[in-house]
Amino acid sequence: MKFNIITILILISFFGRESVIAQSFGEDRAGTESFQFTKIAVDPRSAAMGNSNMADAFDGSSLYWNPALSAKLSGSNVMISHTSYFAGISQDYFSFVNKLGDFAIGASVQYLNSGDIIETTEFQPTGTGRTFSTHHLAAGLSGAHQVTDLFSYGITLKFLMEKIEEINYNTGAIDFGFHYRVGETGLRFAVGINNFGLDANPSGSTTRENLDGVEEVEPEDFESLPTRFHIGAAFDVIETEQSKLILTGQITNPSDNAEQFNLGAEYAFMNQFFVRTGYEFGVEERKIPSLGGGVRINIMNKVFEADYAYTMFERLGSIHRIAISFSL
Repeated sequence: MKFNIITILILISFFGRESVIAQSFGEDRAGTESFQFTKIAVDPRSAAMGNSNMADAFDGSSLYWNPALSAKLSGSNVMISHTSYFAGISQDYFSFVNKLGDFAIGASVQYLNSGDIIETTEFQPTGTGRTFSTHHLAAGLSGAHQVTDLFSYGITLKFLMEKIEEINYNTGAIDFGFHYRVGETGLRFAVGINNFGLDANPSGSTTRENLDGVEEVEPEDFESLPTRFHIGAAFDVIETEQSKLILTGQITNPSDNAEQFNLGAEYAFMNQFFVRTGYEFGVEERKIPSLGGGVRINIMNKVFEADYAYTMFERLGSIHRIAISFSL
């Protein structure tokens, strides 16, 4: 166990140093990476808590935030969620976690659809009469191991795809993370990396209209991934038979933007009714905290949970998320 803790500290030290170096570029890196949809939270609980659940996602969303947490689940779990995003964009997420003693294996799919977009050109700025859409997919297989009651680790192998008109970008990536509980203090720490992988190779072609007529265009550039390094913590401030209050915090260092600091809170009554809020510092357009809630019931010795989250951006508008999850 001592070796595992030392390993975590070394990782924190190394990536923390890289974070300081990368931070000097700040927001100059914004928009320089592809596969941005992988940074959109997939579940209402995390979204309501300001996307700060790297150390406290003990449900199907663990495969998105930190696969190490899937080994901490009390049993197998299924989660289905839907996000109503800006401008008619929608996102769906499905995950399945199968617990096998101290091990967990899981599968997840994150899919985002832009909906129909009206095609415009410099010659026809009001529309050509055609529409197109974009499709974005991340499919992963995860494995996690709870080494002791205090320490777990996990890894996810992902296939990433983006399709814009008739052009496809495909690549592979890895998520991995660690989770450590500090005895019976109620304090938990997590460290993880998302989207660590190879540049995407483009294929296919599309057409563009110019002064010479309509010509075929083939992409030549490879697209890089929005790799993110996370350090998170969670603390049980109050824990009684009737009430529980959790505070969460997370620092995220993305490869394509400045660092972000997120805070969240969740109050549970009788472990059945939940109220949540959170805020993301360093994110443009965010003016008010996220809000959300949920309910958990037991049906025939199975746990069923339904959650909702509301996020408001100043000019882009609001985001609504719903999800259901149940144990097997």
